[in-house]
Parts: sequence; C-alpha cells; structure tokens
Amino acid sequence: MADQASRSCAFPRAFSERLSWSRLALFGGIAAYALGAPLAMAGLGAEPPADRGTALAPITLAEQPTAELPTAEQPTAAQPSPEQQEATQALDKTEASLAQQLANPVAALISIPFQWNWDDRIGAREDINRLTLNIQPVVPINLSKDWNLISRTILPVIHQSDANSTINQGRFDNGVDFGDTVQSLFLSPSRPGPWGLIWGVGPVALLPTGTNTFTTANQWALGPTGVVLKQSGRWTVGVLANHLWSVQNRGRLEDVNNSFVQPFISYTTPTAWTATLQTETSYDWQNEQLAVPINFVVTKILKLGDQLVSVGAGLRYWAEGPEQGPQGWAGRVVFTLLLPKKS
Repeated sequence: MADQASRSCAFPRAFSERLSWSRLALFGGIAAYALGAPLAMAGLGAEPPADRGTALAPITLAEQPTAELPTAEQPTAAQPSPEQQEATQALDKTEASLAQQLANPVAALISIPFQWNWDDRIGAREDINRLTLNIQPVVPINLSKDWNLISRTILPVIHQSDANSTINQGRFDNGVDFGDTVQSLFLSPSRPGPWGLIWGVGPVALLPTGTNTFTTANQWALGPTGVVLKQSGRWTVGVLANHLWSVQNRGRLEDVNNSFVQPFISYTTPTAWTATLQTETSYDWQNEQLAVPINFVVTKILKLGDQLVSVGAGLRYWAEGPEQGPQGWAGRVVFTLLLPKKS
C-alpha cells in the first residue's frame, strides 16, 4: 500500500520539480488572460468589431425541403406557427454565419477552441504516442471603425506515453506537461479590401512556458505573422504564415529559426456544417527538418442550452515529419465555445 501511494505521488512531485515559479507565474498569467478575456468581454457585453467577409448566399426555394399536401383521407399534423418558423430560420442563419466566421482566422468573433490532437509512431522505435490539448482563445479588439486587433493564443498541454523509450530517456514520466505558448496579434481592416480580400499582419511570440525538455525550446522568440483569405459564397480559401527567431536562449538548446505555413480551404453548408482541408507545414532552418501534417476536419455548430458551440473531428496524415517525429495517420477532435455579439 505504501509503495502504491508513493507511485501515485511520483508524477506531482516530478512535475513540481520541473516547473519553476517563474514559469508557473508566466503560464498562469497567460492562461488567465487567454480564458478570462473572452469570457469577461462577453459577460460585460463588450461589442466585438464589426463582422467582415462575404455574406452567406440566401437559401433558394430549391434548397428548402418541401412537404406533401395532406389529402382528405390524411389527418393533418400540427404545423409550427409563423413565429416559430421565423425563429427557426433565424437560428439556422445565425449558426451558418457563425460557422463561416470560424473559418476566418481574423473574424470579429470571440471564441475559445479546445483542440485535441493524437499522434502515433514517435521515436526511434516508433513506440510512443502523444496526446496534445491546444487551448486557442481568440479575442477581437475594436481599435477604430476601420481597424481591428485580433489576439490568437495557443497554450499546449501534452501527454506522451512510454517513459522508457529512448527518445524520452526516462524524463517524461508518462504524465502531463505544458508546452511553449504561441501568441499572435493581427492588425486587420474591419472590412474586406479590393477583390474581397481579408488580411491581417502583426507580431508573433514564442513564450517558454514548457515544463519538459521535449516540450520547450527553453527560450524566447519573436517574428512576423500574417494571414490573407477570401470568402466567396460558402467557400473560404486562404493562407496563414509566421516565422520565429530566437531573441533570448535560456539554455544550451539550439536557437529557434522556424517557419510555419498553413494554407486552408473550407466549405460551409446552409445547415452550419463545415468541411476544412489544410496543412500545418513547418520548417526548422536550424536542423533542416520539414514537417507536413495534412488535416481534414468536419465541424458542426450546435446549441447546448443557451450556449452556441462548434464540435468536430477529423483525420490527419503526416506526409513528412522530423526525425523521430510522428508518422502515418493521426486524429483530431475540436470543441469550441462561441461568444458572439449580443443582439
């Protein structure tokens, strides 16, 4: 019994030994901002920036289901009132509009996505699997009637199996670790520009909040980021990119010199289903390593009580990966809290 209790305390003790007070304060501050800011803005009734993008195409009569007229022999079922029909159509239109806004990385929509990624065949023996929860709050800030500032944060929480593998060297403890935080800010016009293009540019920062040798670069990094896209009808096509350079190396690890490119295309249906195909390509210039995971995800806008959410799942395939990195097929599940502007 004593040995069992000792083993149960091994992870908290090892975790606390790795997590310095400075990193705990840094990660805690980022988490408080990332999760508190969207909820505070929504709770206080803060008005997000005006929406942008092409309006959804109206639903034609051909797209609407038709019902047979009752005959004299058939009893007529209770029909919804005009008010109920109008409310249902308004909700469908709202959900479809929100689904298309989610496809836009710089949309004027407060949201808190929780993204679970499962990767496999990691390590020299391909015997490791990894589960990563990315907490990705998006907070739009209205600077003026013409300009918005969009804050996008990624806070990774990582569990990796098989502490006895050669890549872990006994240091992962089969437990949960934080990864480094990526913070991006996009300055973006409040309305689409010429040819209907939507764009945003700004800085991106890597914050060393990781708690394990294998989940942190152990240094600060800065660089530029940008996104450009076009929404036409129910289609969204665009690309997001950034580059990070080390500005302070806090250990003996190699400097950060990484590029990231994410082309994406999505289609949203009138019933608020969205299918998205994208890659999350990265290149490590320091080690000359390329990673190309290809993702296909399907999501749906739902209403849970009074809360609008987006749920989805999909597959991804590692077309190319770093040495001892993930290989083959992987999976993704997404759950997003939506905090749209109150009418």
